[in-house]
Amino acid sequence: MADETAAVRSDEEMDWAAVAAYLAQHVEQARGPMRVRQFPGGSANLTYLLAFGDAEFVLRRPPLGPVAPGAHDMAREHKVLSRLYTAFAPAPRCYHLCSDTSVIGAQFIIIERRTGEVIRDYYPASMLHHERLAQRTSFALIDAMAELHNVAPAACGLQDLGKTDGFVQRQVEGWAQRWELAKDKDVPQFYEVLRRLRRAQPQPQRASIVHNDLKIDNCQFDPTQPDRVKSIFDWDMATLGDPLIDLGTLRGYWSDATDPAPRGARPAGADDDFPTRDALTQRYAQRTGMALQAIEWYEAFALWKTAAVVQQIYIRYARGQTRDARFATIAERVPALLGAALALQF
Repeated sequence: MADETAAVRSDEEMDWAAVAAYLAQHVEQARGPMRVRQFPGGSANLTYLLAFGDAEFVLRRPPLGPVAPGAHDMAREHKVLSRLYTAFAPAPRCYHLCSDTSVIGAQFIIIERRTGEVIRDYYPASMLHHERLAQRTSFALIDAMAELHNVAPAACGLQDLGKTDGFVQRQVEGWAQRWELAKDKDVPQFYEVLRRLRRAQPQPQRASIVHNDLKIDNCQFDPTQPDRVKSIFDWDMATLGDPLIDLGTLRGYWSDATDPAPRGARPAGADDDFPTRDALTQRYAQRTGMALQAIEWYEAFALWKTAAVVQQIYIRYARGQTRDARFATIAERVPALLGAALALQF
């Protein structure tokens, strides 16, 4: 398996001596000399590998600089991952929440370290011997989503994770506010999508645990088992609400061959084609029993929300809060995302 870690970026170093001293008092096996590496693939929360001899842990903290209200919620992620693992195997266990912001300047969490393959731009060499790799990993992703949505929140003590009444409306209005905090120019298409989303808001069919950013590169695979997701990461936005928000998010990220422009990069290297958005949607319906006539509303919401997320990432770069060069031109994605949303029937 490829090493997913790298040396810590110079502008994202922490006070590691303070971290080591703190963990020695609060986390079993986190004692002795500490080695640190960074997981460089994410674009928001900062994630590090901490090693104490043979014991390994993952530290996650919010990005540097100001963050939007309610975003990058380490306390929420700790609540979810300290309980969900008992009912949903792909959820890694969270061992500790540090609420003392004097240690590194923000709250952080310590999570179980799992090993496996995270699929980004290319399928890793360890998986290329599998036939129908694109289809199998794609269906594994949608099966994991359905499995999560079929978990009864009370079965793992998460029945109080969020207020289900008005969930969809709060999502729309919350992301509209985040856009206002991050925008650097007027984008009329953003407000046109917002107007249509408000006008056609659907009624939820059920309340489930919602991940809020479930996509293939937030998953980890055992290279010997492409038909099942081993781990799912990035739970800081998880809540209780309408599960079709998750399916709409995946459709928003997913590129079909007939799209005018790709919505997201597909991993290269498989010997087959990826399933279509509709094929994924049909498989989800079979595994959850949910009706999906309004799915294009959720897809449009996802594309619009992603435009806001992209703008949040870009504005941190524009304001000098990160020097990660990947973000210098990321705002160029915004018009295409909003155009794709406006092309949908909702």
